[in-house]
Amino acid sequence: MNRALPRLLQLASPTLPVGAYAYSQGLEWAVDTGRVADEAGTLAWVGALLEHCVCLYEAPLLVCLQQAWAARVHERVERLNADFIASRETAELRAETLQMGYSLRCLLREVEGVPLPAAFEALPEVAFPTAWALAAALWAIPPAESVTAYLWSWCENQVMAALKTVPLGQAAGQRLLLALGERIPPLAEQALELPEALWSNFAPAFALACCAHETQYSRLFRS
Repeated sequence: MNRALPRLLQLASPTLPVGAYAYSQGLEWAVDTGRVADEAGTLAWVGALLEHCVCLYEAPLLVCLQQAWAARVHERVERLNADFIASRETAELRAETLQMGYSLRCLLREVEGVPLPAAFEALPEVAFPTAWALAAALWAIPPAESVTAYLWSWCENQVMAALKTVPLGQAAGQRLLLALGERIPPLAEQALELPEALWSNFAPAFALACCAHETQYSRLFRS
């Protein structure tokens, strides 16, 4: 039996208590302003972010973090962690990754049953991908599977946010997940091989959406 699979499902589950449900990453602002108003608009918004932002930076960074944890190249972990935190364009996005990273670090302390790497505990701030990558390395989850699950989890959180804000029905949510899920395998494969020189999270409209969300009059989500 593949013992890594149940751990992977646990890590990618929406019930993982790290607070992911509290964030929309600018989607709530896009709905509030009418830029996203239906199922098709949701797919266009989430799909664009998946392909042109998350999969060109966050996903390959996650892969490299997991490889660095497995090889105990802690200097690279420290650099990539700092790079990701610095890449968060707004106060909300920065607070999001630090809160979720902090929560996952606390959770790993409680459930792992063995001391975590000293280099992990020494990090003054932990980005969420850094903590996720360590969990995947500790649980011997292959990078191809862990990055696929990470991307699925991100899509699932975005769709759940859309169900609450657009709003959309449950059937629409499942259609969105089917459509987004079909895009994930080639994007995950790309993340495994993308050299760092080609990483990019250049998405100025997304950054502006997140900035605007910080001062939105009424909102459900923290980002």
